[in-house]
Amino acid sequence: MSDWDETDDWTEESDDDQGVDVRPCPSCGVEIYEEAERCPHCGEYVVWSNSAFAGKPKWWVVLGIMGIIAVIVVLASL
Repeated sequence: MSDWDETDDWTEESDDDQGVDVRPCPSCGVEIYEEAERCPHCGEYVVWSNSAFAGKPKWWVVLGIMGIIAVIVVLASL
């Protein structure tokens, strides 16, 4: 006697990729595995940064700093 039941539904979906983290490459933006040392698309070595400014364009950071300085100047003149 077999425990196999012909009415059992088996899904063909693979659970192998669950828990795998991907992030965009800092150089080209293609999604790569978080554990990757080099991007397979552009070939650049990957250095993950936990900085608050990571991934932001430099002009955005400069604009933010200039805004903070402007607020300080306005508050100092009161």
